Amino acid sequence: MGLTVTPITPTIGAEVAGFDATNPSRDFDALWDAFNTFGVVFLRDQPALTPEQHSALARCFGDIHVHPASRGKPAEFPGLLRMKTHGESRVAAGNRWHSDVSCDAEPPQASILQLHQVPPLGGDTLFAGLGAAYDALSDRMKVLLDGLTALHSGEEPFRRLFNFDSAGNTPWPENHHPIVRRHAQSGRPVLFVDREFTHSIDDLPKEEGRALLDFLFNHAERVAFQCRFVWNQNGIAIWDNRAVLHHAMWDYWPEERAGNRVSVVGEAPIMWQLGQDAHAPDRVVKLSA
Repeated sequence: MGLTVTPITPTIGAEVAGFDATNPSRDFDALWDAFNTFGVVFLRDQPALTPEQHSALARCFGDIHVHPASRGKPAEFPGLLRMKTHGESRVAAGNRWHSDVSCDAEPPQASILQLHQVPPLGGDTLFAGLGAAYDALSDRMKVLLDGLTALHSGEEPFRRLFNFDSAGNTPWPENHHPIVRRHAQSGRPVLFVDREFTHSIDDLPKEEGRALLDFLFNHAERVAFQCRFVWNQNGIAIWDNRAVLHHAMWDYWPEERAGNRVSVVGEAPIMWQLGQDAHAPDRVVKLSA
């Protein structure tokens, strides 16, 4: 029967109907194309996935990514994170614009979130396309960013969320990534900075780097590059961390919001350099996000 793909905005996001998340291999090629084309796809009318089914869906995209807070710990389903916020929560994961674990040496490619419990109102997730954000920069700004790298650090967010104990060493990842990366499938340039993990710009004085990062954060989060997902019970969002930021709204306290997330290992970011032609090494697709 095939899938029905309905874009949400001209820039980013699409709802996909007809996909069976319990049998992901059947229509996965079409889902993969929609994922690469729109940056984030939304599946409604799904059953509550078991951890086995959720992991099987993730493995269609690649190897499962294990979060730094879970590494080295025994787990029945490695990589599956149980997300839950309620009236006694003091912090909420994802309540700031970010790309999941961009501080890793190989940041996640995809993240797959299903919410089993949603609040009566609120709890939406916002997504912003980093390809569109780069395209909207002036030519002079693109020249300035060409060749620059930035430090992505998990220290501050992981201390806040997971109470990491450094004990004289550094359990959180810190890595330097290009500010403009080349998307592995589309070959197009995407802006790769986020408010949660991008700490500082290499090779610039602190004040200049901070001013530039503040501009890039605000620019990437502009509403012109966004779409918004209003969750329903057992809805699924699948987003491309290489090309999309997201922000989980925590506007529903003291109501509860709960579900599971599994992420997929990505590649080490490759720097985009001005003058390159967009070229897709794996499959040629247009990435609108």
